[in-house]
Amino acid sequence: MMNLISKLMIFITILLSFPASHAQIKNLKTEHVKIFGNCGMCKNSIEKAGNVKKVSKVDWNQETMMATLSYDTMKTNREDILKRIALIGYDSEVFRAPDIVYARLHGCCQYERTPQLAKKLEVMKMDSIDATKGGDGQINEAKNGLSPLNLLVDHYFSLKDALIKSDSKNAAEQANEFIASIDLIKYEKLNTAEQDAWVKVKHILNEDAMHISSSLKIEQQRNYFISFSKNMYDLIKATKLETTIYVQHCPMANEGKGADWLSKESVIKNPYFGSQMLNCGKTVETIK
Repeated sequence: MMNLISKLMIFITILLSFPASHAQIKNLKTEHVKIFGNCGMCKNSIEKAGNVKKVSKVDWNQETMMATLSYDTMKTNREDILKRIALIGYDSEVFRAPDIVYARLHGCCQYERTPQLAKKLEVMKMDSIDATKGGDGQINEAKNGLSPLNLLVDHYFSLKDALIKSDSKNAAEQANEFIASIDLIKYEKLNTAEQDAWVKVKHILNEDAMHISSSLKIEQQRNYFISFSKNMYDLIKATKLETTIYVQHCPMANEGKGADWLSKESVIKNPYFGSQMLNCGKTVETIK
C-alpha cells in the first residue's frame, strides 16, 4: 500500500512540474539548439520571438546559450522558430541574422558572431514567415485584410506600455524591435494612402526609435516618444486597423507644452509620467 502511495506521489510531482505551456502544445516535439546572445534582455527577446501560444515554446539559457524548443509538429517546425528569432538579430546554429538587424541590437546584446554559420537569413525572402512576435501567436496581415503596418502599431503599443511602467530597459528593447520590423515592411504591399504616409514618416520613426533604443534614461526616452507618437499618428490615420485607437493628450508633458500619445484603451495611462501622474490626460480623438 505504501509503495503504491509513493508511486502515486511521484507521478503527481512530475505532472505538476511539467510546464503548463508545454501541456497545451499538442503533437509535442522538443529539440535543443544553440542561439547566440549575452544577457537577460536577449533572453526576453529570444523567448518572445519564439513563443506562440499553444504552438511553440522557447526556453533560452543565458549561461550556455542553449535553447530548448518545444513545438507542435503539425503547426510549425524548428526552422520557422529559428527564423523568427534570427529576424530580431540572434544567430543560431542554423540561421545567421541579417547584419542590419544585428547592428541595431542594444550594445549589451551584441554577442560575438560566428561567421561560419550554415545559412544567412535574407529578410526580403521571408514572405512565408509571419513577423508578429509574442504569446498571442503570429498574424499574417495580408491574409486577414489588414495592413502590414499593423506590425509597427503593435510594437508602438509595447513601447508605450514600457514607458507607462517606467521600464527603460524594456522600452529600449521594444524600440529595437520596432526598428527591426521597419525592414519587414514592403512598400509595394501598402495601399496608396499608406505609401504616401510611409514615405513621409519612415525615416523619422526610425531615427526616434534609435534614440529611444540607445538610451536607458527614461526621461530621454519619453522626450523622443513625443515625436515618435506624432509620426505614428500620421501613419495610423492612413492605415487599416484591426482595433479602435484613442488619441490621448497630456497637458503637462513636453515642459508644459503638452503632448499626445496613442492607446488601444480609453482609460488614461500616461506614458510621459508613469506612476507619478498615471491618470493625467484625456482622450481628444478616436480613430476607428
